[in-house]
Amino acid sequence: MKPRIVVARSMPDAVAQRASQEFDALLAQDCVPDTEEVLARVTRHQAQGLMIGATVKLDAQAIGRLPDSLKIIATLSAGFDHIDVVAAKARGIVVTNAPECPTECTADLTMMLLLCAARRASEFLALMHDGWRRRLGLGEMLGVQVSGKTLGIFGMGRIGREVAQRARGFGMRIVYHNRTRLPEALEQGATYFADFREMLPHCQFLSLNAPGGADTRNIINRETLALLPPGAVFVNTARGQLVDEDALLEALQSGHLAGAGLDVFQSEPDFDLRFAELPNVFLTPHAASATKETRNKMGYCALDNLAAVLAGEAALTPVE
Repeated sequence: MKPRIVVARSMPDAVAQRASQEFDALLAQDCVPDTEEVLARVTRHQAQGLMIGATVKLDAQAIGRLPDSLKIIATLSAGFDHIDVVAAKARGIVVTNAPECPTECTADLTMMLLLCAARRASEFLALMHDGWRRRLGLGEMLGVQVSGKTLGIFGMGRIGREVAQRARGFGMRIVYHNRTRLPEALEQGATYFADFREMLPHCQFLSLNAPGGADTRNIINRETLALLPPGAVFVNTARGQLVDEDALLEALQSGHLAGAGLDVFQSEPDFDLRFAELPNVFLTPHAASATKETRNKMGYCALDNLAAVLAGEAALTPVE
């Protein structure tokens, strides 16, 4: 008999087809099940494996309600702060993620947001949708030049390093803060700051690429935003929980920040609509991994982990 799994997100066709071929899979192609529905589906199906994304929150209480049949939770995302890994391990449930799959795609979107925020893309887009019809003066709607500026990166893991690589193509100087300093070969000339706050006055652009969690919650707040130089541009493709959104809105409304590019929010999909009202903000709907290539890779990675663990083998990308 095929191993029983629950897939709790709508998948690309190729991933859904493979899941159905290799497993007794309960798919979710026509709905977006919340955590309660996912728990119910796992119990009804007596699933041995569960495939989720970051939208399904599995805290200790939720994990305690999973049936004894469940052996593995495979998240499609690189981040795993939506899963209480300690509680899962206590029940003997393996947790895996997809650490490398979204890296390049997320770095691409980070640069897109950085450029769009700096060059006032939201305002240009609105102008064109309104029909244009009036030539702009040479002093109107001026953005911020990217080339030659300093980019600060908070979180110099896989994605942060790929962002740095792309930024170097624009002649940007890279400074970064990380829990530990990188080896010189990985720094590639970037300047390390052991203290995040000491880095901020140097950042004409700031990109968040760190994981969520208690240590990083609201790391961007009134105090840290005030340390950025006037006219800085802020980009977040990491987690909305890293940002005090009221403080960010104030910095954007006051003009202390020239602009922001945001892909993630404290509440998703019900994000704070005040951001959508600001002309100096460019928004995307948590879509950093949204290419065919990347979403397929994420799905295949989760399926590979499910297949390995349910065959009695070691997980390929376990969360330790």
